[in-house]
Amino acid sequence: MIFKPISRAALLRVLPFFFFICVLILRGLWPQDDSPQGLDGRSLYALQAGGAALLLAWGWPHYRELAHAPRLGDALLAVAMGVAVWWLWIALDAPWMRTTSPGPVFRPVDPAGQLLWGLLVVRWLGAALVVPLIEELFWRGWLMRWLEKSDFQAVDARQVGLYAVVMSTALFTMAHHEWFAAALAGLAYAGLYRRSGSLWSPVIAHAVTNGLLGGWVVMGGHWTYW
Repeated sequence: MIFKPISRAALLRVLPFFFFICVLILRGLWPQDDSPQGLDGRSLYALQAGGAALLLAWGWPHYRELAHAPRLGDALLAVAMGVAVWWLWIALDAPWMRTTSPGPVFRPVDPAGQLLWGLLVVRWLGAALVVPLIEELFWRGWLMRWLEKSDFQAVDARQVGLYAVVMSTALFTMAHHEWFAAALAGLAYAGLYRRSGSLWSPVIAHAVTNGLLGGWVVMGGHWTYW
């Protein structure tokens, strides 16, 4: 069964992600520009990423899956996988590979089309450093192992079965506009975790993917990916 009791250990992995999503929804309620009518919704990203980072810091001593760094070979594989997922993310862009509603688009430019570097740097750092940690702790560190066993901290990621991998990846996919690329990314990140047993492997891959994607978005003005 999917519905199982949620422990304090689980909450420590769920709360940063839940906070991030709540502020994402809040951002969508404000104009994403410098409109004098109220707060620029883009500035809320600092709260979104900063608040999630504080929650990560609070729970950090309890994240056993991040206690040990991956072996060098696993880390190098994670970097290569991160690059591959980035390429797939921008290459798999057929209309049927996307949902119709991307959510609030983050476009850090002023009315004259000039880049707003403060907003841009905060957005890029949040995507490359904070998001990989909160998402991997939630989707793989907690959910994937929790689907395997309620006492998820007792589950060795290298022993997680197909059901938990598929179900957690399916839910991960549903949370992304680019659903087809997200499905492949979810399977890749889950595979890295199962292979190494260290959550740092998918975190590194996810960080590489998001970092490269951010650079590509800014250089080409592909703001719908943000």
